[in-house]
Amino acid sequence: MIKKLDDIFLNLKESKQKPILSVAAAHDEEVLLAVKDACKMNIIKAILIGDEKKIREISKKINFDLSEVEIINEVDLKLCAEKAVKLVSSKKADYVMKGLLDTSIILKEVLNKEYGLRTDSLLSHVMIYEVPNYHKLLILTDGGMNIDPDVPQKKKIIENAIKAGKSLGIDTLKVACLAAKEKVNPKMKRTVDADELKNMNQQGMFGKNIIVEGPIAFDLAISKQACRIKGYESEVGGDADILLVPNIETGNGIGKALTYMANAKSAGIIMGAKSPIVLVSRADTHESKLYSIAYGAIISKNSNKN
Repeated sequence: MIKKLDDIFLNLKESKQKPILSVAAAHDEEVLLAVKDACKMNIIKAILIGDEKKIREISKKINFDLSEVEIINEVDLKLCAEKAVKLVSSKKADYVMKGLLDTSIILKEVLNKEYGLRTDSLLSHVMIYEVPNYHKLLILTDGGMNIDPDVPQKKKIIENAIKAGKSLGIDTLKVACLAAKEKVNPKMKRTVDADELKNMNQQGMFGKNIIVEGPIAFDLAISKQACRIKGYESEVGGDADILLVPNIETGNGIGKALTYMANAKSAGIIMGAKSPIVLVSRADTHESKLYSIAYGAIISKNSNKN
């Protein structure tokens, strides 16, 4: 079981088969720095799609040895995204990363009906955090894609997070459906949704070795002490692996609080397509970009096993 983000690197280094990452619009220094480190650590192989002249200029500046890296010259951003996605759909690459282009461009290609990576699932954002005062890695979803999901959408968001969580080698995944209180109140839709998702799990709709609890407040999901003080008993209490947030504002706020106030390390992935999508912000640290590449690689590696 992986308990630290750095453990992902060790897991990937031990693997003989290195996942291949296709990078759309790779002519960006921050992106290339992260890809360079991932290649240097021997955890991935990379195919760079973008303005070859700029890629080579930037790589020279950052001392990125491109001798074993394939470059596909393309200056049109839409075509960069198309070619990066097609490499994955044709199985010439294992997963894709957004470079210097708008998110909408890469996602449009991912969802293309002819050659894209769409499935019957829903695209959702999965963040994984290493929080100094929490005893294991914590998955947060969805604070980046779905604004105000309904119950069927939340079910798919949980399924995506379970897939991302299983790549960490966790035997039993504990999902906390967050709300403001633990009692179901018809006037508080989030509590009703959480209770419905819990009932779905009791009916076996999320598969084996999954525990879904809800409604449950944030403090009870992550603090054994809070559970003891409030007399709250649950297998998930104080030991959650996955936090399902009720809406994008909650997820965005919790995520940024963990990063900026709790000094958490993090990685972010888009799930729900045939392969994970590394979609990082320019505001993300170099470390976070590298962890995101690694997390996408281990999810991809485990998906290919199944």
